[in-house]
Amino acid sequence: MSEQAPSILSVTDFSASQPSDRELRDALPRLHQGDGAGPREAVEAILAEVKQRGAAAVQEFSERFDGSRPPLLRVPQEAMTEALATLEPSIREALEASIARARAFAAAHRPQDVTSEFGPDASVTMRWVPVSRVGLYVPGGLAVYPSSVVMNVVPAQEAGVSSVALASPPARDGSGLPHPTILAAAELLGVTEVYAMGGAQAIAAFAYGLEADAEAGLPQALEPVQLVTGPGNKFVATAKGLLKGIVGIDAEAGPTEIAIIADAGANPEFVAADLISQAEHDPDAAAFLITDSAELVDAVRGPLERQVAATKHSERVRTALTGEQSGILLVADLDTAIRAANLYAAEHLEIHTADPDAVAARIVNAGAVFVGEYSPVSLGDYSAGSNHVLPTLGTGTHASGLNTTTFLKAVQEIRYGREGLAGVAKHVRVLSDAEDLPAHGDAVDVRRTV
Repeated sequence: MSEQAPSILSVTDFSASQPSDRELRDALPRLHQGDGAGPREAVEAILAEVKQRGAAAVQEFSERFDGSRPPLLRVPQEAMTEALATLEPSIREALEASIARARAFAAAHRPQDVTSEFGPDASVTMRWVPVSRVGLYVPGGLAVYPSSVVMNVVPAQEAGVSSVALASPPARDGSGLPHPTILAAAELLGVTEVYAMGGAQAIAAFAYGLEADAEAGLPQALEPVQLVTGPGNKFVATAKGLLKGIVGIDAEAGPTEIAIIADAGANPEFVAADLISQAEHDPDAAAFLITDSAELVDAVRGPLERQVAATKHSERVRTALTGEQSGILLVADLDTAIRAANLYAAEHLEIHTADPDAVAARIVNAGAVFVGEYSPVSLGDYSAGSNHVLPTLGTGTHASGLNTTTFLKAVQEIRYGREGLAGVAKHVRVLSDAEDLPAHGDAVDVRRTV
């Protein structure tokens, strides 16, 4: 007897019960990858090599992992210019539209400096200051991501970052350069410092910096950055986690996720297409349908099978949809579906219900919420104006997607004069004595007697 292939999206059925939050949490599909010791040990070795040997190590790791040894780690300007000049006009038009919307959104949510007055001669100001230098990572691998160039660069620029460096793995075309569409997007955005390097070695290079080494393809030093952002594979995520005491990071991102809350009125074709759209990223991608309709569970099976068979990356998609990280949760009512979604905290959450706005208002944990059946995740991936670098693996309970404030620091400025200090001096004295730190109080009292 032949072994039966695993079914797409296994079902967990809570339709006849009211599960507790703990029971719902335990039922959520998640990828279990062990303790990560293998990647951690490998990445630690890569970081140590890059720190010690610099550009030569980066070149060697590029040849080993990316199949290409870039003759120049820093991409020459002429290669950037050529990439944009030869870019297909329709792709340029689409990128320009994406940039315009992303820029408008990023500019709109840049916070303003705020001053609080506490009486005469007493104020505190919150001043927002951009990080001075950032390293932006754009992955390669199974796809080409010019959209990630846009999503990283635009909010950094709108925050006012003065020095932007971008890294992307060399393409497997023998050129030793990142994919030309990546270079064209960077050129469109005015990014002049681009490096042909990927993986954990790129994150290490950003964190430690690289000394000039003409023999290793780096005639000019790469200065270290203060912040690294951008998605990547598990080696990139592990490197970011290990280096976050040396450099700031946006997140340790996992594989992409989509969750959909859908009711009986949802269109099964749309639901199937949207689950597949994220599953094509990676065999480890998560696709999760939450519904109170057994009829929808049955109705979506046909479109899923048909669309999976027809899509270009069918094998990759099927692997993702049959994995432990994907599934269907059938619940008794919409309230339970919303509870489950908030417990899952999806990177991307779509809402296909009769009143999607009412459901969206109750969502508190998600990277981005796509409201209504004509707001698919694909829209946010490219052209909505939102950012597609979002928290994964449940971190949406406390983390935010990449945005302008990611590249800003909040600096507090305290301005008190003699009169303002006098108005609060007794409280400082009392609290400093209560904490057995009397010199704190003395530093205030001396200003009242001199």
